[in-house]
Amino acid sequence: MSFNVAVDGPAGAGKSTIARAVAREMNLIYVDTGAMYRAMALFMLKEKVALDDRAGIAEKCRQADITIRYEDGEQVVVLNGENVNAFLRTEEVGNAASAVSPVPEVREKLVELQKQLAAQSDCIMDGRDIGTCVLPAAQLKIYLTASSAVRAKRRYDELAAKGEACDLQKIQADIEERDYRDMHREMSPLKQAEDAVLVDTSDMSVDQVISRIIGLCRERFG
Repeated sequence: MSFNVAVDGPAGAGKSTIARAVAREMNLIYVDTGAMYRAMALFMLKEKVALDDRAGIAEKCRQADITIRYEDGEQVVVLNGENVNAFLRTEEVGNAASAVSPVPEVREKLVELQKQLAAQSDCIMDGRDIGTCVLPAAQLKIYLTASSAVRAKRRYDELAAKGEACDLQKIQADIEERDYRDMHREMSPLKQAEDAVLVDTSDMSVDQVISRIIGLCRERFG
């Protein structure tokens, strides 16, 4: 039986950064489900499907072949044969992913792949509904969060470091809008699983968060 760690939380909570670091330390495979939804969103943007056209998204998603492979221990997201890692972290794709992800046909397609990955290997998986829907039997569930102001500042610093023009107030407004959509969608809304450990990172450094979660992993897995 494989060991699975589920990490859920809102946009900008640092799930990917933390999960990737814990995976390296604990020798787990890291599955970034958000990247899979972003790949689907990128596909819809490329195909010029309107993001409020749920029927169009449901129909078009059948044409998206999204897989994950590992190169030098790093996850590579492949969309219709192309490595799309470089295109997945833009604000446009992130906001599109929040609009695309509630469509039932999209979720069914990607959740099945996520469950297969978890059944085959010891892994840490992050997203919005991992502990509640994708891996309800995960041996460890974490709900990672931080205030919207802290999350916006982290995102602002990340973009500014890349030399991208950005507006802190707009980033925070976008994050709060995505939170609302994620928490109020009909299918698999974002919420803390009853048996998840809450980790609020608002006043923690990245190293402190990583240490905390590695400690929880060792308590459960030995």
